[in-house]
Amino acid sequence: MTELGRAATAHAIDVPGADGATLTLSWGAATDVGRRRDHNEDSYIVGAPFFVVADGMGGHLAGDRASDAVVRRLEQATESAFTTRQSIQRALLLATADIERAAGGNAIGAGTTVTGIALVAAQGQPAALVFNVGDSRTYRIEGGVLRRVTVDHSVVQEMVDAGLLRAEDAERHPDSNVITRAVGFGEPPEPDWWTLPLRAGDRYIVCSDGLTKELGDAGIARIAARVPAAQDLAERLVGDAVVAGGRDNVTVVVLQVDDAPDDGDVEDTLPRH
Repeated sequence: MTELGRAATAHAIDVPGADGATLTLSWGAATDVGRRRDHNEDSYIVGAPFFVVADGMGGHLAGDRASDAVVRRLEQATESAFTTRQSIQRALLLATADIERAAGGNAIGAGTTVTGIALVAAQGQPAALVFNVGDSRTYRIEGGVLRRVTVDHSVVQEMVDAGLLRAEDAERHPDSNVITRAVGFGEPPEPDWWTLPLRAGDRYIVCSDGLTKELGDAGIARIAARVPAAQDLAERLVGDAVVAGGRDNVTVVVLQVDDAPDDGDVEDTLPRH
């Protein structure tokens, strides 16, 4: 487990090319090993421009090293409070090579999911670049309504898309932990990408599947509606997931947009429901 960054409240960031406009954010993060695992293979990074969770997998300690490689490569790619899609892709490629070295002779290899938010800016307008590989998730709460941004790269998601499985049954399916994409395992990373406007009042929740398998989307939404502060919400979600069963490591990052410039014509590329 690697934890990079600290919680922050009302952190103001100058937006490049925006004539002095600022973006004000608050964020928090929490993680727990859960009740059934002997070590925590999740890692996270919080602090502009990255708000990211990685959930490692593999043999003994291999998953821990895999998730560590991703967040550390993102940290090394940090040059300012804003980044680019190209920088993220490069960091994930470097992490893939790190993971291969760390896996050594491990017969099953090593890999990790990764999802989260990167701050980007174009023509003076800040935006959230959401990216995802695997079945960790990023949610957006807009106008009090929680919507899942990312689409799981998993066997059960493919079954849902094909009409072979109801979405509400996916978490309980015996193949719910089988993913179809990861960073590592000798394959080049293939993230999905979404660009979303950063609007005052919006909240983002980034989490490993240890949260979603215990609470589900409805449970996450109910808790988020009652807990206003970013760090408090991260801790509450993790704590409730552990109480609900804690079958896996649980990690949550929360990002809140306290204030933002008008979003103009930033493209909103939310995926299918």
